[in-house]
Formats: sequence, structure tokens, C-alpha cells
Amino acid sequence: MTPEQFRRHGHEVVDWIADYWTRIGTFPVRSQVSPGDVRASLPAAAPEHGEGFDAILADLDRVVLPGVTHWQHPGFFGYFPANTSGPSVLGDLVSAGLGVQGMSWVTSPAATELEQQVMDWLADLLGLPESFRSTGTGGGVVQDSSSGANLVALLAALHRRSGGATVRQGVEPERATVYVSSETHSSMEKAVRIAGLGTDAVRIVEVDGDLGMNPGALAARLERDVARGYRPVLVCATVGTTSTTAVDPLAAIGLICQKHGAWLHVDAAYAGVSAVAPELRELQAGVEWADSYTTDAHKWLLTGFDATLFWVADRAALTGALAILPDYLRNAATDAGAVVDFRDWQIPLGRRFRALKLWFVVRWYGAEGLRAHIRSHVALAQELAGWADADERFDVVAPHPLSLVCLRPRWPEGVDADVATMTLLERLNDGGEVFLTHTTVRREPVLRVAVGSPATTREHVERVWALLTEGHDWLAADFAAQAAEQAAARAAERARAEETPAADTPA
Repeated sequence: MTPEQFRRHGHEVVDWIADYWTRIGTFPVRSQVSPGDVRASLPAAAPEHGEGFDAILADLDRVVLPGVTHWQHPGFFGYFPANTSGPSVLGDLVSAGLGVQGMSWVTSPAATELEQQVMDWLADLLGLPESFRSTGTGGGVVQDSSSGANLVALLAALHRRSGGATVRQGVEPERATVYVSSETHSSMEKAVRIAGLGTDAVRIVEVDGDLGMNPGALAARLERDVARGYRPVLVCATVGTTSTTAVDPLAAIGLICQKHGAWLHVDAAYAGVSAVAPELRELQAGVEWADSYTTDAHKWLLTGFDATLFWVADRAALTGALAILPDYLRNAATDAGAVVDFRDWQIPLGRRFRALKLWFVVRWYGAEGLRAHIRSHVALAQELAGWADADERFDVVAPHPLSLVCLRPRWPEGVDADVATMTLLERLNDGGEVFLTHTTVRREPVLRVAVGSPATTREHVERVWALLTEGHDWLAADFAAQAAEQAAARAAERARAEETPAADTPA
């Protein structure tokens, strides 16, 4: 493809994306295809000869779009948001066009230094401690996911706790312990497995009534493990759990970690970016105790996947765990210790120029625009929670400080509530207007309504609430009718049973 061909077809692709965003609300939110449908629409073998670009674009509509669940749809209320935006897409396009491999400073100085500066900007915007700035002992880096960030945090913690021995001798799985709550994301347990500790090293700490980690229970478990000869390595505290956005009390947990020499890692994958609004920073009170911190710009900050923001307070522990320098990567700048090589801050060697899209997003929206984006979704979620609180058909089952509301429908007596709730969920999702997901709170299924799509307005929140109430009423009536039919059938059966002996008695 020549530069001129790229120019012409590039305009066509941008037009296609813009048209897609314009008409996205006309699609069913969740893909309607069955397993295997997309593959069945594709040729069995790759084309022998190149095809025209018109044919490729046409197949986006014919093959790809039917198999897409539309995460940018204004009716998408499932999981957590996966925002993107025009500036993000354009920044990614420039990154792809440059084709930079930013593993080391020398491979493209701009890739490293722009990332350092943008991460410092974002640390300021989120009100994070000074130790996370590149000008101090720590610094920030863009990772591929919070799952990956959780893993590198654990590796850094193991390195620090062992005094560097893990690099030479590996881990001591029979001695190390890692602490999570019952609400912690599963990626932390996966990190423990990958690090070679095994799930036996994981200690699950009880939660309080609001589903946050109980500091007293954490302290007791640490004391008990230390007395038995274990070595606490890391405590993972969460700001905004996946199920309900519960918040672990960082200040109390931080003091306990300091006492026992355990690394405090804060997983704020969804909720951390909310701190661009100063009034929401109280949720992260105590973050100054953190040794590492992660939040995803690709969830709620208008930046396309992948863009995980990860900071450490002591970069020496991180690079000590991950740095390795074969001769073919040596260069004068690295040897002089004058630069940061981000290959030593992550699992893979290679890395894309991810910071460009963040730079585009921050510059286009500014701090004011990012704050407005977060605040609008929080306000919509609070309004939805208010409607549910005032309605006898639903219970709000957990605190909702951000843009997620968890609802438990109330059902008539005699109805299997779990079945009814899941039936309501599928009824809404099959309808195509909205998409919701569920979780389990205190062993009961609940509906998660996550407000977060950039296109979602109050009108769309009103619509999901109308669908919830209408669906509830229809199912409640249907279940009541079924229950009445079953009761009538049982009554008739009893009546027949009572009549049969009398008919069989001899005259």
C-alpha cells in the first residue's frame, strides 16, 4: 500500500468509524450470533491474491459487526465501561503509523519521556503521593492491564521481601503469604500462581458489612501467620471491587502493612480514575501508604484498551525484580544510568507507544473535561439508585459511591428469587436495547447497572430503569399465574385423591 493509497483508504476507514459511532444506538447491544456463526461466514483458506479495500470494508459490515457486542453503545451497562474516544483512536493511529518499539529509551526517546511526563500529569490529576512521580524514588508506567500490573507488583514485593534472593534462587512458596479479601479480583490469585507461590499462599480476609476488607481480621491473620513462621509478602487492597465497587480502608490497612513489612498494592482498576474529581478522592484516603497502585484509563477515562496506569513508590524494587540486560540491548545511555528503560518495568520486552493516546486524550479534554465525564456518570448512577430506593420492587444492595448500582429485585412469596432474577436479566439482554451483567452478593444474584459509556445520557438511564420495572412486573405476574395454576392443580389432585376411596367402597 503506497502512502497515497493509505491516505485514500485511511479517510474511508475514519469515515466508517465515524458512521459507526453515529449509528451505534441502532444495533442490539449484545451480539445476536450463535457460536460458530462468524467463522462460518469466513473463507476456509486465506486469499491467494490481494483483495480490494472496498471488499474488506464491506466485510466489516457483513462479517464483523453482527458478531460485535457494542461496548460504546449508550445502552451498555454491563461489566465496567471500556471507554474510547476520538482523540484516543487518533492517538492509537499515530502510534501504529510510527511503529515504534519502545522497549528502551534509545529505541525512541520520545516514547519513554512522553510516557514519564504523562504519568506524572496523571499522578497529579489523581492526587497520588509524591513518591509516585518520576522525579522521586518511584514513577509510573503504562501496562497492558491491571492483571499484569498486579503480577509485577507481586514480583517487586517478593524481590524486596527476599532482599533480592528471588532473582537468584527463586521463591520460597512454603513461606510466603499474600492477603486478599473475598471481594478481590481473581487476577491477584492468578498472579500468585504465575509467580510460583501457589494458591496455598493466598489468605482470604473477611469483609465488613459494606464488603470492604476488615482491618482487624487482616491484622489477626498476619499475626497468626508470622507466629507460625510465614513471611507476609503483599496485601492487595481494592478501591472499587468488581462486584459492587466496595472500598477497602487503605489508611488502616497501610499501618498494618508497615508493621509487618508487607507490600501494600492498591488495585483501583475501575475506580481510581474517579479521583480526577477532588470530591471523590476521599474513597482513596490512605493511598500514601501504598507501595504500588494501578488504575485503568481504558475503563472510564476515555482511552481505548490497553492503557493501565501503574505506579510504584520505589522503582528499585520493581526493576530489581524484572531487569535483565543481554549484550545486544546494551547502549551508552543505559550503561550510564541516565535514562529509564521501561522494558525493566513490565513482563514482556517489547512495548507499544501507548502513551500517545493518553497524551491525545488529556490534551483534548483537559482536566476539566475529564472531571465532567466522571461526574456526569456518577450523577446518573446516584439518580438511578434513588429511583430504586423509592421503589418497593427493588433493593439497592451495596453502597454506590461511583457509577455502579447493584439491584436485587423483590419477588412474590413462593417465587424462586434466584431463577426470577436471572430470568429478568436474560429478558433484558435478549431485548437488545440494553446489556447488563450480574454478580453474587451474600450468596444471592444481583443485577449490576454500570453507567459508563461516553454516549449514555439521562434518557438511556431512564430507559434501563423502565425496562427493569416493566420486566419485573411482567415476570412477577407470570410467576404468580404459574404459582396459582400449580396450586390449583395440587388442590384438584387432593380432591381426586379424597374422592377415590369412597368410589371404591362396596355398597
